[in-house]
Amino acid sequence: MQKIGLVLTVVVLFVLSSALYTVDETQIAIKLRLGEIVSVEKEPGLKFKTPFVNNVVKFDGRIQTLDAPAERFLTGEKKNVIVDSYIKWRIVDAEKFYKSTGGNIARTDNRLAQIIKTGLKSEFSKRTIAEVSGERSEIMSNIVKLAKQDIAEFGIEINDVRIKRIDLSQEVSNSVYRRMQAERHRVAKEFRSKGAEEAEIIQAAADKERTIILANAYRDSEIIRGEGDAISASNYAEAYNKNADFYSFYRSLESYKKSFANQNDILVLNPNTEFFRHFSPESK
Repeated sequence: MQKIGLVLTVVVLFVLSSALYTVDETQIAIKLRLGEIVSVEKEPGLKFKTPFVNNVVKFDGRIQTLDAPAERFLTGEKKNVIVDSYIKWRIVDAEKFYKSTGGNIARTDNRLAQIIKTGLKSEFSKRTIAEVSGERSEIMSNIVKLAKQDIAEFGIEINDVRIKRIDLSQEVSNSVYRRMQAERHRVAKEFRSKGAEEAEIIQAAADKERTIILANAYRDSEIIRGEGDAISASNYAEAYNKNADFYSFYRSLESYKKSFANQNDILVLNPNTEFFRHFSPESK
C-alpha cells in the first residue's frame, strides 16, 4: 500500500507540474491546444494549462536588436559605400507573429534585414556621398516608414533604424584621397605663389628705400665734404695771407713727408727744381 501511495503522489505531482507554468514580466506566452492558439498571456504570473492537451510557446516581449551585416551600396554618383546599420524591433501581436513566422526569430531577423537592405539601397541611390552624410535622419525616417508597410503581417513593429557607420570602399577612398591631395597641393602652390609675390613687393620696396637712403646719404656727404673743403680752402687762404713764405714752407714739408714716406722707393730728382727750392741757400 505504501508503494502505491508513493506512486500516486509522484503521479499527482507530475500532473500538477505539467498543469502549471509561469510567464515572466519580460515575456509573452501563447497557449496552444493541439497546435491551435487558445489564448495569449501578456500578464506575468503563474498560469494553468491542461496537461497533455495544451502546450505553451514563450517569446521575449522586450525590444530586440538586429545588428545587420555591413552591406555595399551605390550612391547617386555611382560610388560604392559600405554601410553598417542596426534595427530595433519588438513583438506587438504575438498571435499574428506566431502564425506568420511560426515563432522563428531567425526568420524574422532575415526578413527585417532584407527589408532594411532594400530601403537603404533605394535611399542611397538618390543621394551623393556628401548628401548621405548630411541626411542620415531623413534616410532612417524614410526606411522606417517603408519597413512598417512590409512588416504589418508579422505582428511586429520597428522602433528605430540606425546607421552606425558609412565607409568608402577602398577604390573610392583612394580616389578621394588623391583628389584631396591634389587640392591641398593646389592650395599650397597658391599660397607659395602669393608669398613669392608678397616677397617680391617687399624686396622691391626695401631696395627702393635702400637706394633712396644711399642717395640721400651720398648727397649729404657731398654737401658736408664741400662745406669742409670750403672751410679748408678758407683756412689755407687765411694762413697764406698771414705769412706766405711760412705757408709755402709748410706745404713743402707736407709734400716731402708724403714723397719720402716709403723708404723702399728710389727717387731720382733734379735738386734745382722748384720742389727743392727750400733746400737752396737762396731760400734762407
